[in-house]
Amino acid sequence: MKRHYDSEETRRIIAEKAAQLFSQKGFAGTSISDISKASGFSKGHVYYHFENKEKLFVYLALDSMRAWGEKWAGVSPNYKTARDKLYAMSSFVMNNYQTPLLKVGQELAANPATSPETVQQLYGLAVTPMQAYSDIFQYGIDTGEFEIDDLQGTTFIFGTLLGALCQHIYTMEHEQLHGLFRKSVDLFLSGILKR
Repeated sequence: MKRHYDSEETRRIIAEKAAQLFSQKGFAGTSISDISKASGFSKGHVYYHFENKEKLFVYLALDSMRAWGEKWAGVSPNYKTARDKLYAMSSFVMNNYQTPLLKVGQELAANPATSPETVQQLYGLAVTPMQAYSDIFQYGIDTGEFEIDDLQGTTFIFGTLLGALCQHIYTMEHEQLHGLFRKSVDLFLSGILKR
């Protein structure tokens, strides 16, 4: 008897099992055969839904970033001022940076054998948080809290600052790093708060 597959459900299961394997074994350590075995679907099904292992990982990374954006959108309304949103964002970034797939993405992006298209897509994941930062700055401009001449440049500098601090998540105590995130917002606000 021929098995029938719900295409979306099949895709979801394959992605879920692949995420678990990538998190445990890394990108290079996970094969399509591993994903096939863990998901219960043939390698042909895996390739049908994702074309190759890189595209499967990019799908997972994009989905993870979509979830990040939705999570921020859910908590952002709790903060009424742009200033409060900026502090909340710094904590949000710090507390939502440690994802198992992050190291896998870094492994993949650093591998010279990775296709340029995949590397570009991985670097493109920054669009979601950068848009969230930009929205906060624009809100601050609109409410008269912030004086910003260059929204794009300000957003880029803020994102780079938070990204640099995130590199210390695995090497610093949580409270110490949290203090540095808050201090970075203090310093940043001193340059953009309307006088």
